[in-house]
Amino acid sequence: MNAARSVQVRLILDRFFKGIMAALSVLLMLPLLFILYYIFSQGFSALSWTFFTQLPKPVGELGGGVSNAIVGTLLLVLISALIAVPLGILMGVYLSETRKGVIPEMARLCIDTLQGIPSIVMGIIAYAWIVMPLGAFSLLSGGIALALMMLPIVTKSTEETLKLIPDSLREAAYALGAPYYTTILKVILPSGKSGILSGALIGVARVSGETAPLLFTAFGNPFMNVNIFKSVNSLPLLIFNYATSPYKDWQDIAWGASLLLVLFVLMLSILSKVVLKK
Repeated sequence: MNAARSVQVRLILDRFFKGIMAALSVLLMLPLLFILYYIFSQGFSALSWTFFTQLPKPVGELGGGVSNAIVGTLLLVLISALIAVPLGILMGVYLSETRKGVIPEMARLCIDTLQGIPSIVMGIIAYAWIVMPLGAFSLLSGGIALALMMLPIVTKSTEETLKLIPDSLREAAYALGAPYYTTILKVILPSGKSGILSGALIGVARVSGETAPLLFTAFGNPFMNVNIFKSVNSLPLLIFNYATSPYKDWQDIAWGASLLLVLFVLMLSILSKVVLKK
């Protein structure tokens, strides 16, 4: 009788604990849902064909779009990914293969420190290292500033992913006579490609909404530009400038750009989860 009662009490406590966890999970989701609802309600009315295809209008003229900011954001993300993803994967492979020693420990410390540096400091560093020597704001300097922020994310995700790969795969490759570089390139990296790609997508989502580094590097441009040595506009910069303006039509465009940017980040986050599950 006592044993049956004990089991019943444990089942009740188990259901109670699961209910508490479910309620807390819903509470954690509510802020995101409220943010998405508010941005969608404010920004959906600004979305139109001209919003995606036209350039911003001057002050006093209604209409206009954010085509230059969309192209600028994609170019900035592309440049930062081309720099950070290969370097991050190489560093992640090195740290996963060399787990002890002074150099790996110092590299891990540098990566952790780089990940914690505020984004505005990254912008100042990129300004001093790139903008001042070149003598102009540019798409290239903005991409490098974002790459510095993306690098630790890709490195850590690559290292942690490759650490989960069992040593039996490596030993099997060695037993078949495969050299070290072949084992890394054709066995280890393909085995962890889902985690590596997921980390890269998370890094892209992380930097695509950054504004502070771009204020010191890309600076902004009201015209369409694809030259990497000239200034360029982006969605975060456009949101910052338009949302703080006193013009109602500019504020509406800022809400539309905010919705577009949030949907882009949300899409990358969902895609990274799908890739990671595979």
